[in-house]
Amino acid sequence: MTASNSAKWGDLAIRSASAIALIPMVIACVWLGGYWFLAFVAALGCLIGHEWTSIVHPGSSLQYVLHIASALSGALLTHFFGVGLAISVIFGLSLISGLMVRFCEGPKSTWSYLGILYTGFPTISFMVLRADPKYGFAAILWVFVIVWSADILAYFAGRIIGGPKLAPRISPKKTWAGLAGAVFGSAAASLVYSYFIHLADGIVPTLFAGALALVEQAGDLFESSLKRHFGVKDSGRLIPGHGGVIDRVDGLIAAIIVAAALGLYRGQGVSAAQGLLFW
Repeated sequence: MTASNSAKWGDLAIRSASAIALIPMVIACVWLGGYWFLAFVAALGCLIGHEWTSIVHPGSSLQYVLHIASALSGALLTHFFGVGLAISVIFGLSLISGLMVRFCEGPKSTWSYLGILYTGFPTISFMVLRADPKYGFAAILWVFVIVWSADILAYFAGRIIGGPKLAPRISPKKTWAGLAGAVFGSAAASLVYSYFIHLADGIVPTLFAGALALVEQAGDLFESSLKRHFGVKDSGRLIPGHGGVIDRVDGLIAAIIVAAALGLYRGQGVSAAQGLLFW
């Protein structure tokens, strides 16, 4: 293997090892549901809030508390009292955070106003999709399959095919070939997944999976823009080969929010999981 090829694939082994270690634990928490899943979502949200404030609001204890409160509200309030109260509280926390940015903090940017929503909405979305005892696990696993397939196919297509860059000023490694791989990989994975869980109509979810791959890639670019703006390489150092938690779930954050919103809309506010899976 040449030096250039070694550099191209140098992170593959450690990225794979991290995924092999983490994915079974994540799936187990989703499958178990109940308080196991609640604890997983709350912990994930708190880690996202921690990393966001470390980048955007360094040294602000009150912003840290508000972002952690947003994560916990999204998980706990949705689980015990419903999505309406959770959304209301998170918007209230966002208002408080925004007023602090406006009147109490120093140099500010648009990023300074987005963290509460970025922290709270994913936890709401996870809880909303898993709430259906019959289809919740299948719905979240479908989103995982889409996101993981998009990441994997984008990674290999980008490195094997290469070609024109997708957004060189934001993420120099991303290519149009990688984006095409993400869309194709997600659609193919959804088709296979639909077959194994016996969906009567797997075609529409497959088409939506391709669209969701675009959302996932946009979430990745969103986080890359954040890091570039603040001059950081990674959101954290928790996951070997990936950096921080946000580095690992940036695409998932965007995908789970869109999936839950669509599921709620189609499920008429009753079952987001059924609204997402059954067309």
